[in-house]
Amino acid sequence: MNKKIVYDVTKFTTTDYKDHLSCIVWFIGCNMHCSYCYNSDIVLSKKANHSFEEVIGFLKTRVNLLDAVVLSGGEATLHNLVLYCTLIKALGFKIKLDTNGLNTLLIKELVNKELVDYIALDFKATQQKFQQITKTSRYNDFFQTLEFLIMSNVDFEVRTTLHANLLNENDINIMMEKLKKVGYEGTFYIQNFLYTPDNLGKLKEPTALFDSTKLDNTLEIVFR
Repeated sequence: MNKKIVYDVTKFTTTDYKDHLSCIVWFIGCNMHCSYCYNSDIVLSKKANHSFEEVIGFLKTRVNLLDAVVLSGGEATLHNLVLYCTLIKALGFKIKLDTNGLNTLLIKELVNKELVDYIALDFKATQQKFQQITKTSRYNDFFQTLEFLIMSNVDFEVRTTLHANLLNENDINIMMEKLKKVGYEGTFYIQNFLYTPDNLGKLKEPTALFDSTKLDNTLEIVFR
């Protein structure tokens, strides 16, 4: 509890967990190094600024003022979320988890113990481009998590970040077809690349044009 593992806490947001007044806990470290990631300081950091004991102290001052806590990063599932979510739940907050889905066993435990209320699952790329974009080869681990969530009762969404030089219309269509094939019937959220000078891949703004009219109607798509 005293180990510093939290880079920062966003004390108030109305946008990260729909219809909930929330705060965001940003955990350090990640098991992916996505080219478009704008949180490079969080992902690469070896030193955090806060312990989870400090986070709990802050949350105690927000009881009846906030509805929920968003666990993000970095990759939050690299940390002891069973303990942390138990403590957060004891204070009466709902919990949203942002995750890349690689830690299937932990996500299963959190869901089965009813320690999370909503999950935002990042679908990074097609199988062909997964290694290139994420710098990992764990595409199948992501899909194990996706298939588990489809069979579970937890509310969740699937989303991807779009940089048109990395993913084109055909890639998005392939990803939607794959989602549909494994039984996902929810909305597919597409969020545009947010340029920052220190993004992990040193990417510039995309030069390729993305034509959304070329997308299939495989799933409902919402651009953010």
